[in-house]
Amino acid sequence: MRPVTRWSIVAASAILVLALPVPEGITTESWHLLAIFTATIIGSIIRPVPAGAVVFLGVTAIALTKTMPAREALAGYADPLVWLVLSAFFMARGVLKTGLGRRIAFLFIRAIGRSSLGLAYALISTDALLAGFLPSNSARCGGIVFPIARSLAEAYDSRPGSTARRLGAYLLVTIYQSDVIACATFLTGQASNVIIAKFASETVAIDFSYTTWLLGASVPALISLAFVPWLLFRLYPPEIKHTPQAATLASEELARMGPMKRNERMMLTVFALVAGLWMTSSLHHIDYAVVALVGVGALVLSGVLEWSDVTGDHAAWDVFLWYGGLVRMAEGIGKSGLTEQFAQAAASVTTGWAWGAALAVLLLIYFYAHYGFASITAHVTAMFIPFLVVLVAAGTPPLLAVAMLAYFSNLSASLTHYGTTTAPIYFGADYITQREWWRLGLYVSFATVTIWSVSGLAWWKVLGWW
Repeated sequence: MRPVTRWSIVAASAILVLALPVPEGITTESWHLLAIFTATIIGSIIRPVPAGAVVFLGVTAIALTKTMPAREALAGYADPLVWLVLSAFFMARGVLKTGLGRRIAFLFIRAIGRSSLGLAYALISTDALLAGFLPSNSARCGGIVFPIARSLAEAYDSRPGSTARRLGAYLLVTIYQSDVIACATFLTGQASNVIIAKFASETVAIDFSYTTWLLGASVPALISLAFVPWLLFRLYPPEIKHTPQAATLASEELARMGPMKRNERMMLTVFALVAGLWMTSSLHHIDYAVVALVGVGALVLSGVLEWSDVTGDHAAWDVFLWYGGLVRMAEGIGKSGLTEQFAQAAASVTTGWAWGAALAVLLLIYFYAHYGFASITAHVTAMFIPFLVVLVAAGTPPLLAVAMLAYFSNLSASLTHYGTTTAPIYFGADYITQREWWRLGLYVSFATVTIWSVSGLAWWKVLGWW
């Protein structure tokens, strides 16, 4: 699709909203905000320019048209949660720079990587461990795990084309499908989770903190991370079942790396400090963002990161720009009264239903709507608040509604080869056809929806969430 066509679609989406009659009780400024927000979301999906630039232009349009005063339009960039995400990206850079992530991966491979299934579990374990404090799934799963997985596949003469099914195709699709589970497991699993927590706090006054998020995810996540690699091993088995050479290669790589270096030890110390403070926030009441800033400060003062690493991390600052803009737009939509009107209209469809039935149907709609989104962020900013309001209006316990929407927001990225930022990396390696990717993603979605609905509901009942 040519850029001019993409821009035409973006403009048409805004014009369409503006052409509709303004509902009673909604201000003209709020309706203009909806038009700009709609165009921004559509632009983030079809991308006539990078997503960050689309959001930047959306924020500019809000201020230029005086839909919001300039101070309010830019207020998202002062939000502590936006700085939390930015800081965590800098910590991810430290993990990459020191080699700590590679060391962790090779330690797992040496321990359990003597079969193709064990090798998958080793690489998945690396990603899941790092997800505990790195919200950049592209950094940990794309920057750390992917190169190792591809190197191991090539060591067994598995390359795109006729030899892809020897090992590489299974490894890559399994790691990706498990990465979305890791994303769902932690508040820091991927960048949009912090937006979800903010929406939950502002919409239904639920504090979905780091500890609460992890506690709720723990049981269904462990079951999913154990089951999904095995399921794909049955549905899409590699030709090579035993990989003793992988453990040997890992041992050799660890020997070349030598003992843990000073910067690696410092990175590990900061990791433990930050994760520990996040998990004990109820005791010391230090804001999550402040904890992250302390972590980055420690890395700079210790020399693990140079200041040029901070200023030169283009991916981190790109996320900062689109993240702050989207947060502010979504806040404005939430306060405009539009979501309440949507909820009243949507709730009429489920009038008279038991809240469990409404929850089941609306969650499935929310989950499979991700076929239409090229990122978790776009999906969340467009649909999370309206669906949350509708579910609570239908009688769903608020904490349960927040949890299921939060976890499903991440798990739904399994469906397509564009579902989240790591998808193009793994699909682009050209080991798996699009047809196979979508087929396997659909099967995995059946499994994860079932696991998180059944074991999740049972676990959350134990926790008293409903």
